[in-house]
Amino acid sequence: MKVLVAVDHSAASQAVLKEVAARPWPPKTCMGVLNVVEPVHLWTTSQTVEEAAHQSTALVQAAAQELGAKGLEASGISLAGDPKRVILDRAQQTNPDFIFVGSQAASAVTRFLLGNVGSSVVRHATCSVEIVRAGKSGIRKILLATDGSEFSERAARSIAERPWPAGTEIVALSVVELTLNTAQAWLEPPYVDSTQLEPLREQAMKRAQNAVGAAAEILSKAFPKVQESISVLLDGPKNVILDEAGKIGADLVVVGSHGHRGIERFMLGSVSEGVALHAHCSVEVIR
Repeated sequence: MKVLVAVDHSAASQAVLKEVAARPWPPKTCMGVLNVVEPVHLWTTSQTVEEAAHQSTALVQAAAQELGAKGLEASGISLAGDPKRVILDRAQQTNPDFIFVGSQAASAVTRFLLGNVGSSVVRHATCSVEIVRAGKSGIRKILLATDGSEFSERAARSIAERPWPAGTEIVALSVVELTLNTAQAWLEPPYVDSTQLEPLREQAMKRAQNAVGAAAEILSKAFPKVQESISVLLDGPKNVILDEAGKIGADLVVVGSHGHRGIERFMLGSVSEGVALHAHCSVEVIR
């Protein structure tokens, strides 16, 4: 496995390193640590530029050493440019399986602000992305949100194929997304035939049950017990997932990049990105 870890001088990036170092990884995993120095025209003197470059190099070297001390193969690189563009370009060049970024930053050298760099990487990266939020290091409980699509299946397989700390718990959640408004899209407005509404509800429930069952079957190969959860949509899917993550105390939420149903609620830029931006725990968007 290849992992690109984007860091800056903030506490949020230290949380990224702490989290990456705390997790078990498949054998021969390679870690590439990247720090981006803002364009030199933002600095007023050559001395400031040199100092920024020196600090950046020292940062990635120290980070690589920290990961190396955990037995991981790690290297560091410092590049100049716009952080979100450089991270995406570096990912395209090195073809990692994952990009790890922090949720916020206060660095004067780089701007790893969630909603700026973080959201841009989530939206445009061609590989999976994890947004890491500061907290207790290590993963104890994972929430997988599934809609039964091939993208959700890939997310489940991504979890099942990686090692996790002993005792890690996992919950597979699917949302029943049929409401009166969505039913009207299937029927001639402004009339809703109640005799047709109930079968639609049953179909939606069946889809959710199948989605959870399929995910549980995949996850059971790696986890001794998979908790299954089905929620009837009373709010947007994003909020349902966020609420469930809070209720169960999830350390990590995993979502596929988008779904395949007509409602298209699990499209990137909607549910997946919304969860990544607003969750209080770390989030993986799997491609």
